[in-house]
Amino acid sequence: MLDNTAFDLRRYLQGGGHSYGVWLALIALIVFGVLRYENFGGAYNISSFLNYNAMFIVISVGMCFVILTGGIDLSVGSVAAFTSVVAAYLSPMGLQVALPGAVLAGLAFGALNAFFVVAMNIPPFIATLATMLGAKGGALVISGAQTISIDWTSNFTKLGMEQVWGILPWTIVITVLVVAALWIVLERSSLGRVVLAIGGGEDASAMMGLNVTRAKAFVYILSGGCAGLAGVFLASGFGAGQPLEGVGWELSAIASVVVGGTLLTGGMGSVTATVAGALLLGLVFNILNFENGRGTISLSAYWQMVIRGGFLFAVIILQSRLARAAQKELH
Repeated sequence: MLDNTAFDLRRYLQGGGHSYGVWLALIALIVFGVLRYENFGGAYNISSFLNYNAMFIVISVGMCFVILTGGIDLSVGSVAAFTSVVAAYLSPMGLQVALPGAVLAGLAFGALNAFFVVAMNIPPFIATLATMLGAKGGALVISGAQTISIDWTSNFTKLGMEQVWGILPWTIVITVLVVAALWIVLERSSLGRVVLAIGGGEDASAMMGLNVTRAKAFVYILSGGCAGLAGVFLASGFGAGQPLEGVGWELSAIASVVVGGTLLTGGMGSVTATVAGALLLGLVFNILNFENGRGTISLSAYWQMVIRGGFLFAVIILQSRLARAAQKELH
């Protein structure tokens, strides 16, 4: 009995009690789309949807780790734009150079964030805001404020435009591997437990002898690396480095994390529910595009944003009620 209670408590503390709403909303939207729209469940739409949203999923899971510690990373969108340009410049040397090169550039920005936040004790909001501006300016400088075309003769295009065995895009295969690895880190490693503990109380964690410095540095470096990988997906999928892209991506990542049940104050969250949150955000736009295609309504991109905001607000309310019910059952 004690073991079951401990397991339930651990599951709840890792986001189980806050993540039901996003799964219910995601399943409901999928069922709605399949029943209402022709070809919604077709291979082409599924493949295109997953391929496009892979970069948002990767950024969101990196952001999840940062928020779990009670921090924030506003630089991810600009870092993705910067690394997409880096990947485009490196594309003539092939995927084997462009992919790690761009990810390393993202890791460098993450390390810079970690230095500001951990070593210099600058508030994460200010530190990552400065990095965001630096990455955005750097992307514009090295690209001359122009899109940088990739080398179409190299194997770099395979990442964003080809599929594994003709079934899944390479971007999704890599994303699944990244998500699986980060799930293991959070749920099955001592580092993951320290990350959760920091969000629950950084001072208390330090007094317990936990390596707070290492864990906080890890999450910002990880977030930068995830943004770097998203930049590679962006360049390979669109055929060019995009210095002007990434605007608002940090807000989408934060929304995915919050909708997935992770508390902005940290200490409670889930990698898998964050993925569901990112898919939910993308699915709302996908459904609105199908609705526009039917001709029954004609919604501009601005109205789509308003509708998505209202839908997310409804999901958050649902999550809040489910979380309160889970707390009552727990006690």
